Amino acid sequence: MSGSPFDELVLTGRARTHVRQYGQVPGEPRFAARPEVAAAFLAMRAAAAREGIDMLPIASWRPFAAQARNWNRKFSGQATLYDCQGRPREYGALAPPDVVHAILNWTGLPGASRRHWGTDIDVFDRAAQPPGYRTTLLPDEAGPGGVYARLHGWLDVHAARFGFFRPYRTRRRGMCPEPWHLSYAPSAQAALAAIGIDMVARAVRGADLLGRELVLEMLPDIFRDHVLDVDDPAPAP
Repeated sequence: MSGSPFDELVLTGRARTHVRQYGQVPGEPRFAARPEVAAAFLAMRAAAAREGIDMLPIASWRPFAAQARNWNRKFSGQATLYDCQGRPREYGALAPPDVVHAILNWTGLPGASRRHWGTDIDVFDRAAQPPGYRTTLLPDEAGPGGVYARLHGWLDVHAARFGFFRPYRTRRRGMCPEPWHLSYAPSAQAALAAIGIDMVARAVRGADLLGRELVLEMLPDIFRDHVLDVDDPAPAP
């Protein structure tokens, strides 16, 4: 399975032949990923645990259908939209193209999301959580004084050693910074090189996606800004 090619169905979230489900072994966290990505993540998790950090996945591989459900909830105003500082946006004040941009601040377009590749994992530190705390994956959690500040300081130093990098480390033309979003460079870079805009367009055209025609019209800019324009992997120390 680790050699599964990055074909069109894999890249656009319409196949899961490339990922395995983990969490069946006692003590193993529950997530889905490519086997080589999971092996690297579990090694990194073990190293963090030796320093008192209980690093767990909160999101990993996600199929097109699940990504589309997230998209439709946000496009219809059923889910809150946020700016890059984590402040809620007023849905009713946004024109449809602005809704698309607001969704894309934090959520990949179905068919174009790195979530489909099995190479990316969002993380949090269970050991740092106060009782009853629910992770929000918003900027204040990762910044100075944030509940997961120690986790992110550790990742700053050690993630590259295990092959991981943050594709949304800085504010570029597309996604808002997501320090919790880790990508396994050897596999993710191969997927990025293989995906094409025509693949995404075919996936979107065949989907029950709110704003579909608008998305197709905007797709050249979306593909440039939200798929291609990401931070490069840092060299391992």
